[in-house]
Amino acid sequence: MFKGKLLNSEVLAIVGKMGHTDMLVIGDAGLPIPKHVNRIDLALSQGIPSFKETLEVVLSSVQVEAVILAEELKTLNPEILNIIEANFTENQMTFVSHEDFKKKTNEARAVIRTGECTPFANIILVSGVTF
Repeated sequence: MFKGKLLNSEVLAIVGKMGHTDMLVIGDAGLPIPKHVNRIDLALSQGIPSFKETLEVVLSSVQVEAVILAEELKTLNPEILNIIEANFTENQMTFVSHEDFKKKTNEARAVIRTGECTPFANIILVSGVTF
């Protein structure tokens, strides 16, 4: 569901194949990625690219109807939570344990690995439709 300025060809290929309710993960540098899930590794060094930068660019090209987040984000990384809350309504956000979050990544089309090195800076984007 393309909307904009995304340049990375691997991310564009995944976005172009996504349908309603498909999931795409943006993860920090330490998020375990299931072996069978497509890994798109953008990490260059600690903090580059950041979670915030990556999320902003991906959101320019993906219609999102819901997001899934780790419950631990609320207390252990309020700065990242603030970034997410600036982009989504409370009704769009579902919180699960970090263990359940990691299990849910098994269902994703891909995991985009960022250089983010702060705890629980991970999000599952659930694709919506543009109509």
